Amino acid sequence: MRIPLEDNFEDIIGKAERGLGLSDSAVASRAGLAVEAVQRLRAGHFNEHAARLAAPVLGLNARALVEIGRKLYAPAEIGEFEGLAQFNTPFDDMRVNAYLIWDPAGKEAAAFDTGADCSEMIATVGKLGLRARYIFLTHTHGDHVFDLDRLREATGAEVFVSSREPPMEGAEGIEAGREFAVGGLRVGTRLTWGHSRGGMTWVVTGLRRPVAVVGDALFAGSMGGGMASYEAALRTNREEIFSLPEETILCPGHGPMTSVGEEKGHNPFFANG
Repeated sequence: MRIPLEDNFEDIIGKAERGLGLSDSAVASRAGLAVEAVQRLRAGHFNEHAARLAAPVLGLNARALVEIGRKLYAPAEIGEFEGLAQFNTPFDDMRVNAYLIWDPAGKEAAAFDTGADCSEMIATVGKLGLRARYIFLTHTHGDHVFDLDRLREATGAEVFVSSREPPMEGAEGIEAGREFAVGGLRVGTRLTWGHSRGGMTWVVTGLRRPVAVVGDALFAGSMGGGMASYEAALRTNREEIFSLPEETILCPGHGPMTSVGEEKGHNPFFANG
């Protein structure tokens, strides 16, 4: 199933406005637009001229924003990738991702978040004969941990989360920088906070490409809202995610998988040129 982008252009504009604390009238004044033009953008009526003028006021890359507004951007499909599986489940009026990563040789595995329903993940563990040792949480928002009790009971896996997140029964809080072994794979941790206080990116090496499970820190063509700190979300994404090799596969909490290289070129919050 081809998963669509999580955010439309109006979602991106709204997140930037809220993050910067700007009103429609402030954006309009700085961009040389009528207030009604900004309001129409935020309501989902794409106008390329208005978008190009508003983008720099909002700290967005105009070219990348126009690509999304014109529906020209979708990341290249990752395709079959041994050792990585994505699970996309409905939660209220949206869909949420969870991931399973395993060492193809040793069959040890780790789950990353649970999504709204971990049934398919549990079935995959059984079908492939995997041993799920760990459950790693990107953050503790309800849609990402909804089925944690069932996944933990089914696998017997240990659960880890950033110590900056609210305490969760049965989950051990850890600091960024800790590393884990999953068979022949290595899993490192990077603090990518801003969407939540303890957002954690889990970086997996040992497969044929590096993989980073980023949760709601970053989406294909967008990012999670800076609910804890917009400034920190932008900064830690740049420092901790965009410093990874360009071939790194990015596994977001919503929307399709992408890569560091794709997002450097096409994400309005981070693209250059």
